[in-house]
Amino acid sequence: MSPEAPEGYDPHAFEPFAVTVDLAVFTVRDGRLHVLLVERGGDPYKGHWALPGGFVLPRESAESAARRELAEETGLTEGTVSALHLEQLRTYSDPDRDPRMRVVSVAYAALVPDLPEPRGGGDAASAQWWDAGALGPLAFDHDRILADAHDRIGAKLEYSCLATAFCPPEFTLGELQQVYETVWGVELDRPNFRRKVLTTPGFVQAVEGSPRRTGGRGKPAALYRAGAATALHPPLLRPEGRST
Repeated sequence: MSPEAPEGYDPHAFEPFAVTVDLAVFTVRDGRLHVLLVERGGDPYKGHWALPGGFVLPRESAESAARRELAEETGLTEGTVSALHLEQLRTYSDPDRDPRMRVVSVAYAALVPDLPEPRGGGDAASAQWWDAGALGPLAFDHDRILADAHDRIGAKLEYSCLATAFCPPEFTLGELQQVYETVWGVELDRPNFRRKVLTTPGFVQAVEGSPRRTGGRGKPAALYRAGAATALHPPLLRPEGRST
């Protein structure tokens, strides 16, 4: 049983404000990191690109609103959206972040493989995957949210086995390394990366059979599949100061 409001309490004594959700959804496509954006169909920022999102309804949780808005604005099916692992990023509450009124946004981040092509819907004129390294200014404070989300997913690769989900079922360590380099935006030392991966318990499992030729002149590369671990112990930390 929910408690009643205290006697004499006036909810109108405080200036109302809105709560929204914004989603930074990343994937790896054609060896590049991409982010899902929508083109705004109305003011403010009509015609500008922005992160998917919208207002939280009065009887709705922030996460439910995030999934609903993502489905409405991108045309992704409810089944696809409901299966996504959304990680709450942080709350953005600067008083002037939205010209319409005071708006507080709860942002979510996700790094997911194999999402279909989106399409516009709801109040979004269109939706598409954009190369995260070739973006112009976004609407509202979404550049800040996107930068924070990019840092969060980079950290997620340090402590989880998520990178293997972006490789074929059987992959080379070079293919796995490319995922890390794509998300982190750094060039990794190949022998050091290989040593760290192979000495991390449960990260990858060797595949028996013939190795795969990778197109180079060297010997064929051994194949691996994702191991049983879900977390990396020790973590695979990003190197500092070695950007591509």
